[in-house]
Parts: sequence; C-alpha cells; structure tokens
Amino acid sequence: QVRLLESGGGLVQARGSLRLACAASDDTFRWYDMAWFRQPPGKEREFVASIIRSGGNTKLTDSAKGRFTISRDNTKNVVYLQMRSLTLEDTAVYYCAAGQYSFTNTDPGTYNYWGQGTQVTVSA
Repeated sequence: QVRLLESGGGLVQARGSLRLACAASDDTFRWYDMAWFRQPPGKEREFVASIIRSGGNTKLTDSAKGRFTISRDNTKNVVYLQMRSLTLEDTAVYYCAAGQYSFTNTDPGTYNYWGQGTQVTVSA
C-alpha cells in the first residue's frame, strides 16, 4: 500500500504561484497513475489534473489549463503540481491520489490511495 504525503501549500496572493509536491513512500509509485484533486470550502472534492504512470500524458480540468502543470519524477517518487496565476477560486485543500489505470478518470472513486491534503489559500 503506497503512502502519499503532500507539501508546498500555503498562503499566496492572487496572481501568484505555488508548487505542490506529493511524495510516495516507495518505488511502487511508478506503477500508478497520479492525480491532484481539490476540495474548496463547503464544496465537494473535484478533479484538477492527472498524469499517466510513465509521465507521457497528462489531463487537466478546464479551469487549470494554461495555468497549472502536472509532472512526475519516477526516480524520486514525486508528483508535482505547478500552479500559476492563482485566483481566489483556487482556494482549497489539495490532495494527491494514486490509482491503477485511472489516468482518464476524474471520479475520485477511481483512485485507491490518498494523501492527507495540503491547504492552499489565495488572498486578494
């Protein structure tokens, strides 16, 4: 069972940038498609981005396109979410998730393992 630990959240001004990282506990990381989800205050968890196990393909939700980039380093067992041009609507707890053959799915239920989340707060 892979364990995931997010880092990099914090308070940032609108139009600023943050890079989130999610470190996996072991080398089984490379077997999993990875994703970032977020849960804004009072709302349901929503898909942000995913990356296939090889790193060769990515998927982004429409609001993230042109602003966010997902990447992974299978030698370090880490997946990243680079976020730019942040807006107040990006305020949320961000979670990374791992799943097998999950890359094209935006449903949280298709991912098997989750981190504890990291808070991102965007201020005006």
